Amino acid sequence: MRALLVLVAIAIIVLIAAVSLGFISLDQTQTAQLPSIEVEGGQAPEFKADVADIDVGTENKTIEVPTISVDKPENAQ
Repeated sequence: MRALLVLVAIAIIVLIAAVSLGFISLDQTQTAQLPSIEVEGGQAPEFKADVADIDVGTENKTIEVPTISVDKPENAQ
């Protein structure tokens, strides 16, 4: 797999070198044009959904939060 990737990379480098040195010349001879498309009729789908009622509110509460103390060792620098 690795050998294949190396070969592809070498091929790309050779192609870039050939184009930059003028061995390969790419000239556009005709411009691109999008195809014409006609759309007629159609209908978007319709959905009906019955969902539950949700009441969102707030409530004040007091919560005890634990305290943390860190004691350094006496011989720490």
